[in-house]
Amino acid sequence: MSRKTLLIVYHSMTGGTHQMAEAARDGALQESEIQVRLLHANDAQPDDVLQADGYVFATPENLAAISGQMKDFFDRCYYPVLDRINGRPYLSLICAGSDGSNAARQIARIATGWRLKEVAEPLIICTHAQTPEAIQAEKKISDADLQTCRSLGESLASGLALGVF
Repeated sequence: MSRKTLLIVYHSMTGGTHQMAEAARDGALQESEIQVRLLHANDAQPDDVLQADGYVFATPENLAAISGQMKDFFDRCYYPVLDRINGRPYLSLICAGSDGSNAARQIARIATGWRLKEVAEPLIICTHAQTPEAIQAEKKISDADLQTCRSLGESLASGLALGVF
């Protein structure tokens, strides 16, 4: 039996989403039977998606949407993997300035088209960045929020290892 793989695809402009993705990776690495791959959205390709058994999609919300680079990842990978990853588990992590719900909805719609199985409600971490300076500033995600990301990564990896998903 081959080792299962969890693919974490992220984009981050100000560091917040990157911290969230790394925390999910750190949590997933607690499950020794799972290979964890953390890829920037620019680097993730259809073969990476096909070779994974589960997914974490992490994005900032930009202008009430997923980031352009995450959109590009989904655009490049959507049709090449369509009907080839049905039923695989995923969760989403959103770093938002004020809301995040539309980015979560976008990922859910894409995942529905891919026929993925959502295994947790989207985690939306709100930074409350509302001014141009605050929006563009480097983000520092709280330890409590990073622990939630670690727990989600660990839970998804454990479910993959146990064959729950």
